[in-house]
Amino acid sequence: MEESSNSFAISVIEDYESDFEYDVDVGEKRKAREDLTLKQPASKLPKPNKRVFQDECAREQGRIQQQAYLSLDAYTRHKKLINDYVLCYRGATAKLKRDTSNYKTDSDIIRENHRFLWEEEDEAKTWGEQLAKKYYDRLFKEYCLCDLSRYKEKKIGMRWRTEKEVILGKGQFFCGSIRCEEKEGLKSWEVLFGYIEQGEKKSALVKLRLCEKCSYKLNYGYKGKAVLKNKLKKLKSDQKQGKEVDSEKPVTESVNETKEKGDDTQSNESSIWKQPVQEEVEQSKEDVFEEFLEELFL
Repeated sequence: MEESSNSFAISVIEDYESDFEYDVDVGEKRKAREDLTLKQPASKLPKPNKRVFQDECAREQGRIQQQAYLSLDAYTRHKKLINDYVLCYRGATAKLKRDTSNYKTDSDIIRENHRFLWEEEDEAKTWGEQLAKKYYDRLFKEYCLCDLSRYKEKKIGMRWRTEKEVILGKGQFFCGSIRCEEKEGLKSWEVLFGYIEQGEKKSALVKLRLCEKCSYKLNYGYKGKAVLKNKLKKLKSDQKQGKEVDSEKPVTESVNETKEKGDDTQSNESSIWKQPVQEEVEQSKEDVFEEFLEELFL
């Protein structure tokens, strides 16, 4: 009986198995892994060179930027390159500045090819002349505007009016001087304007509307000549009157000397008083103005 019971127990133990049974050597492996005395010292790996590391980083960054640039269009790529250049290289933007030595604006071209008067037969051959001709056609040529800043040097600048100035009434209802805004007592003047254009002396008869003060400046030099001319005429008239008075003096003296002669002396005296009184004739304003214009256009 005892033998049979032992055999049954042994069979039961041998038949007992489990899939979750750990290996017998698990504990030993854990011990070997955690035991610092059994560990071998780690071998020292050489550190990478700093220069090599930077080169690799730069190469990788360049590869990323290249892919980013290739994905952009030409305009966006150019704008990004310029912005990066300006941000990264401060003070180095001199190369990006435009050379303005030969650069000309539209106003410069018009000044070079401008003419005070364009004739119908004049042809605009170059692009600059075409631009100046187009600007000239847009001007209003009824009245001129003048610059009287150098009137004492007898140098007066004139130009035609623009559309804006015509709307404002400048040069017609206001004084035609560019630095004067007077609108009372305006006078109209016709001036023979002489100027030098493209190396040639030219002249044109233009109209001006100026106030009294600016009219004086316009006629600064010529008005003195007109006054001098009037003075010379007055002196000549005085000389003529002086000669007539001298011719009459002996008659009066003879009358005074021969008071006792009777009727002859009385007739002489009466003849003296019968002569018409010579009055000085003053010139009218129109005559003075005509003489002034004649002197002005000489």
